[in-house]
Amino acid sequence: MDFDYLEWIEFMVRWFHVIAGIAWIGSSFYFIALDLSLRKSPSLPKEAHGEAWQVHGGGFYNLVKYLVAPNHLPDHLTWFKWEAYATWITGAALFILVYYLGAELYLIDYEKIELSKTAAVLISIIGVIFGWVIYDLICRLLVGKSNLVLSIVLLIFFAFLSWASYSLLSSRGAFMQMGVTLGTIMVANVLMVIIPGQKKVVAQLIAKKTPSPEFGIRAKQRSLHNNYLTLPVIFIMIGNHYPTAYATSYSWVIIVLTIIIGGLVRHFFNERHAGNKSPYWVAIPIVILSWGSLMLSEVDEPSLDQLSPEKLSLIEGSFSKEFKDNIMEVTAYKCSTCHVMEPSWEGMKKPPKGVYLSEFSHLINNYETIYKQVAASRAMPPGNITFLEDEERLLYANLFHKIEEILREEK
Repeated sequence: MDFDYLEWIEFMVRWFHVIAGIAWIGSSFYFIALDLSLRKSPSLPKEAHGEAWQVHGGGFYNLVKYLVAPNHLPDHLTWFKWEAYATWITGAALFILVYYLGAELYLIDYEKIELSKTAAVLISIIGVIFGWVIYDLICRLLVGKSNLVLSIVLLIFFAFLSWASYSLLSSRGAFMQMGVTLGTIMVANVLMVIIPGQKKVVAQLIAKKTPSPEFGIRAKQRSLHNNYLTLPVIFIMIGNHYPTAYATSYSWVIIVLTIIIGGLVRHFFNERHAGNKSPYWVAIPIVILSWGSLMLSEVDEPSLDQLSPEKLSLIEGSFSKEFKDNIMEVTAYKCSTCHVMEPSWEGMKKPPKGVYLSEFSHLINNYETIYKQVAASRAMPPGNITFLEDEERLLYANLFHKIEEILREEK
């Protein structure tokens, strides 16, 4: 029996990544909601910031928060950090398995820049490090300043990162690059700011010193950022499976709009948790920005059905006989079970979406759809039921890039 060990490793790492992510996001959302639900009470110690009463699982909970620390700490403290670390470790492993090992298919766009695999991977790594360093610098410079000003500055920086990633990497690679960068920022906030600050507070308390409130202020700032970045990161991680989100020249703008949309959604729930009036007004910009993202995703859709016979002949003549024979052989074995006039797949009477792939001209007329579904997203064949290899998917990617080059020269 021949097992695809690499695919199984990828599958298991992805599973662990999802599990860790659920644990981290769940605890993050819970503590933000808890923090916003705290209320003052005259019965609380003077060091206490507020308390919350909650009911769950057949019991009642009375939670008290201290902004700095109480006069006495218990012997055991629960630290919420391993969920974040496990999410990043498994996510990084998954990114390496898919995007670094398969850089020529998922990370590089030879139409933009002819990068080697090593160069593409280095650009990605440097981009992630650069993202964290500049983000951290901005936060330190603007700590204690207006949250609105800080949010605008960070949004502009994230927009730059998104544009730079799209300019250097493939559309799908750039999409995931931003997801990994934002995810790394969130984990680094925990590892390098929140947890170290809390540990210093505990150490000062044990030494009978008055803990500095600076650590609490900085930790709250980063924790709030993590809360607002969570939804955009989830969108990006899911979106890499949907070419309609990233296979457009404006995918970098869609990411920026998604950051705003995710922030507005979190703002709505945060205000509700705080007991304030629900900001239903956020629905208006959310709908407008979502519609804008939808429109941007369709901007690059070509009108291939309007290609003249002359242009079709020109494109077909630009490919060597060897390339056409190779790609048609792969298509015949791996795609023609369904995409022919009379599909041989049991129960299928017509080819999916009316797409025929029995001739090379059919590949030309559907080149972008094929690229999105086969090379960019691996959505086809469904479940890779015909075992389309990466080298074979690369043929369709090369087909796409060559046709794009020809059409661009024709304009």
